[in-house]
Amino acid sequence: MSVSCGHLPTDLTPPAPTTPDGCTSCLSLGRHDWVHLRECQACGHVGCCDSSPARHATAHAHETDHPLVRSMEPGEDWWWCYADQVAFEIDGAPPAPTRTA
Repeated sequence: MSVSCGHLPTDLTPPAPTTPDGCTSCLSLGRHDWVHLRECQACGHVGCCDSSPARHATAHAHETDHPLVRSMEPGEDWWWCYADQVAFEIDGAPPAPTRTA
């Protein structure tokens, strides 16, 4: 593991996603126009990516100071740290939940 991020927790097990079937904020607004989903590794909030119109994953990170997200897309196993502005993968980390819808 060669990661230049100081925000990794000691336990890499992902939290249970708040809404595994879509973006938590979009669903609460009746929206379904997200492109990809990201899960906050601090609290399990599921947000839409920056290619989505609402960019809820980034908004959540800035509102809460939760720096780490993981992709919830099938076949993707990468992390993103908003604080360090770095993407990375961790060999041997438990898989992130994948979206169900």
